[in-house]
Amino acid sequence: MSAVLLSNAILAAQLMLAVAMALYLFRMLRGPRAQDRVIALDAFYVTAMLLIITLGMRTGSTRYFEAAAIIALLGFASSVALGKFLMRGEVIE
Repeated sequence: MSAVLLSNAILAAQLMLAVAMALYLFRMLRGPRAQDRVIALDAFYVTAMLLIITLGMRTGSTRYFEAAAIIALLGFASSVALGKFLMRGEVIE
């Protein structure tokens, strides 16, 4: 019974993460300011990373965890670059 409960809990988490990603995508497309779009992009990549982690938990494969780590690293770098661009108007000084 606990395996079925765990499988259902992971499925419910994946569905909620998918809904959250859809809402973040709406905010990215409709955001009134560039700052709102950047924050939505940050939340979107974190949610995508969590969705991939839950997929890895469901399948038992470690490749998904590696992909989630790569998404986290690239997402952080893009957040820093976008923040710097919004503050100064340039990324490389």
